Amino acid sequence: MSTTAESSAVATATSLRNLYVVRFGFAVVWAALLFVVGKELGPVAIGLLVLYPLFDVAAAVIDFRSSSTARPTVGLYVNMALSLLTAIGLAVAVTSGIPAVLRVWGVWAVTAGIVQLIVAIRRYRLGGQWAMILSGGISVFAGTGFFVMAGGPNAMLTSLGGYAILGGFFFLVSALRLHRVAKKGS
Repeated sequence: MSTTAESSAVATATSLRNLYVVRFGFAVVWAALLFVVGKELGPVAIGLLVLYPLFDVAAAVIDFRSSSTARPTVGLYVNMALSLLTAIGLAVAVTSGIPAVLRVWGVWAVTAGIVQLIVAIRRYRLGGQWAMILSGGISVFAGTGFFVMAGGPNAMLTSLGGYAILGGFFFLVSALRLHRVAKKGS
């Protein structure tokens, strides 16, 4: 690998590491707030529900702008579009109740999980991506679970908090792995 390619890979690893740490922190704080207010669809819960996919859009934009190597452009564009559509879908779904919210969230988790899998596999050589691969796969299963839960008696918004924490954990693991990659290259 040339010096330019190595420094570019280190810059990308550093950028992704920082983004993943922020995503971890956001997920934990978001989940904690949802656990407190998510027993019903009140204004704060609705705001949190719409905020989560909008934060995902912002994170994908930052990822796109800062990742000069291993940039799976199409995957990031698809992720941005899915998350934006989900924010709109959730804003509409809240008028129909918790089951509708869980269905929209479930579809988003499945589709975004597939995109995350593809992006992480394409970035595998960068390092620190196995956790993102696991996260994408688990997201597909969790999304299916939300969709099924929406049809049952146990439809709860707070289940989305557990999903966010698990996703945040995977971002933290990837950040720690990417820290090693960035440290090695510097």
